[in-house]
Amino acid sequence: MSRQSSGMIGNWAEAQRRQQRTLVIQQREAERRRRAWDRDVARGEREQQAAYRQHREAEARRRTEGMEAEVAALQSLLVTGCRSAPFRMASLVRNEGLEPFRPGALAQPVAMPRIEQFLQESSGMALGSYRRAQAEREAHAQYKRAHQKAQAAETRRQQQLAEQRQQYDRWAAEQLAGIRAHNRGLSELAGRLRAGEAEAVVEYFSAALYASTAWPEELPRQVAAAYDPAAQQLVLDWELPRYGVIPEAKSVRYLPSTDQDKETARPVTQRRALYRDLLAQCVLLVVRELYSADEFGALDSVVVNGFVDDHDPATGREAQIVLATVSAARSAFEGLRLEQVSAVECLVEGLRGQLSARPDQLAAVRTGRRPGEVGGVVSHGGQSGNGDDEPDLFTMDPIAFENLVAELFRAMGMEAVTTQRSGDGGVDVEALDPAPIRGGRIVVQVKRYRNTVPPTAVRDLYGTVQDKGANKGVLVTTASFGPGSYTFANGKPLELVPGADLVDLLHQYGLRGRLGGGPAQRAPEPEAPAPSADHNVLGMSWSGAVALDVCALVCAGNRVLGEDHFVFFNNPRTPDGSVRARAHSAPDKAALEVSFDALPEPADRLVLVAAIDPEADPRADLAGFTEAHIRLLSAGGEELGRLDVSDGRAGETALVLGSFRRRSNGDWDFVIGGKGYRGGLEDLLREYGVEVA
Repeated sequence: MSRQSSGMIGNWAEAQRRQQRTLVIQQREAERRRRAWDRDVARGEREQQAAYRQHREAEARRRTEGMEAEVAALQSLLVTGCRSAPFRMASLVRNEGLEPFRPGALAQPVAMPRIEQFLQESSGMALGSYRRAQAEREAHAQYKRAHQKAQAAETRRQQQLAEQRQQYDRWAAEQLAGIRAHNRGLSELAGRLRAGEAEAVVEYFSAALYASTAWPEELPRQVAAAYDPAAQQLVLDWELPRYGVIPEAKSVRYLPSTDQDKETARPVTQRRALYRDLLAQCVLLVVRELYSADEFGALDSVVVNGFVDDHDPATGREAQIVLATVSAARSAFEGLRLEQVSAVECLVEGLRGQLSARPDQLAAVRTGRRPGEVGGVVSHGGQSGNGDDEPDLFTMDPIAFENLVAELFRAMGMEAVTTQRSGDGGVDVEALDPAPIRGGRIVVQVKRYRNTVPPTAVRDLYGTVQDKGANKGVLVTTASFGPGSYTFANGKPLELVPGADLVDLLHQYGLRGRLGGGPAQRAPEPEAPAPSADHNVLGMSWSGAVALDVCALVCAGNRVLGEDHFVFFNNPRTPDGSVRARAHSAPDKAALEVSFDALPEPADRLVLVAAIDPEADPRADLAGFTEAHIRLLSAGGEELGRLDVSDGRAGETALVLGSFRRRSNGDWDFVIGGKGYRGGLEDLLREYGVEVA
């Protein structure tokens, strides 16, 4: 017969067994929790990996869809353009309605005091008859003083109101005179168009092409034109988009195995076919825009030469390469239904035009008539002239152009020779200035461009100057330079000579040359207009004698919309005129005009900056820039507000004064700046996306 153990040993053994069972249960529970946690982690990783993969695949699809949409937009350029409204002279007519006179608080007369108010206040304070009489005398005295003060304030108000009214009336008269002169000019232009005057025809149709809503902003719209009155024929050169406008990739696919995106290249044959079709659409659309804008019956036929500015494959030099050309009579063109045609077949077969078989390789076509051969006006706003008397710098042989530049330097009293065609190290002309101190060796580069010279060309010239050990570098062009180029050249031994200055120098030293179809004279500088009704004036003041350039950048976020949206001493206005420099008047030291409502739709910031003028004092900094503020004025000169800005600091040579920012409701608020730059305007511009160095 068995018996259970008892006593201390038995109790201890039982406790041990219970403890072991508890430990086993705890271990099993811990193992279960660990396995559950591992499953959760694995599931989370799988979900995270799946989400990451979905994100990358979606991004690849988005890029593919973007390419497809881009190609679709290019393929439908002509159809979309045909739906746009034709350009009309009436769109240029200005409304004579002006903003009414708004005196603001000055419209309200000063409230005059009433004797009852003073007597009522005094009656409660006087207890006896003597004191009551004394209080009444004091009340009458207070009333008299208050009435005199109010009367003086009313007199000042009426004077200020009269002054503001006079200012408004003067401004309104000037505005109305300007509007009526503009509208009279349009009426005169219409008469000149009906008479077939060449300059008027070129001016009108150039404006029609520039203002066309059928042309996407990302495509170029550079034009040179001439008009043959006898044949009623407009002959123009039109810049075409380059081959790079067609996306190289056809699609993008995400590869999970390598965690990379793989682009599928667009077949060369397909890309070339798309490009040829786009060029044909561009030429047809230009012809369509011209005929649809001809409300005066000035055109019987149109010749369009579509070109790209690129390096000639045969010579490697910059050249204007014609990739498409057509001569389209009105009678033949008006019978076309452009929305239904194949652009290439319509251009080549229907209109008997020419289109490069390999435009991607810059294979040029034989051109017909060019603007320079017409003998009339070529460039917008130019003058007619004899092409034999003044050689066209745009069409001159490149070697002859370099020889002409060398001849100019010799006429200026220097020794100058052109370099060899190969191994010139980026130098087209070498000159030696014999003048003491400022003279020395000069390297010259010649750029026969029609568009703005990129800052890279200026940087390359600076590298050549350093590499050759020259005293100075000169870049001569038939085009113009942007703010990035001028900013980079500032303070360096570089000189930039744009086309207008080149023609002036040629004529000054007895040489011949023009830009386009007539003698290229520098257009007279337009007078600074009075601020229009929708413009505000920003007047800037500061203490100290530091010389500053005050500039403005029209930005989307922290990126300027483009070099032409940087307003400074060499670019006094934006293309649309919404921001422009202005002559200042005391007490301001600088001034700008801004039409906030007219700023481009993508713009959400107008950034104001100040920079040391290195020509005035290259060693100066912004330590003397103190007590600065901006006065916000109405078009009539009324001060609407005063905005304080940060002081400058020693060692800094450029400063962000502040920025006006567009809010969601369309209002503009001013945000004070204060960020300074030791590298001057060059460093500041680089941060806002202007290519400088």
